[in-house]
Amino acid sequence: MAFPTKQEVLEALKPVQDPEIRISIVDLGLVYDVLLEEEIGKVTVKMTLTTPACPYGEMLVSMTHRAVEEINDDVKDVEVKLVWSPTWNPEEMCSDSAKDILGIW
Repeated sequence: MAFPTKQEVLEALKPVQDPEIRISIVDLGLVYDVLLEEEIGKVTVKMTLTTPACPYGEMLVSMTHRAVEEINDDVKDVEVKLVWSPTWNPEEMCSDSAKDILGIW
C-alpha cells in the first residue's frame, strides 16, 4: 500500500454528499485543500460548509473524516479543518455538473 495522493483523497471524498442538496462535497466545491504529511501518515482536509449555520456541519465533518480514514492503513491521522475564507460561492466553486443540478448558469 502507498500513502494516498491528493487526487485519491478527493476521489474518496466524492461519495460524501451534502444531505440537503444531495451533491458531493467535492462537486459543490466545499473541499478547499488537501494537505499530505506522508512522513507521519497525516491527511488534513480544509473544507467549508454551504453556510456557517449549516445544520449538517458536524455530520459532514464526521463523514469526511471517516472517508479519508478508510482510504488505507497508511493514513494514521486525519484532521478536518473548517474554514470560512473564502466564503463559499456556488457560482464560482461548484463543478459544472453541480451547477447543472442547482440550475446555476
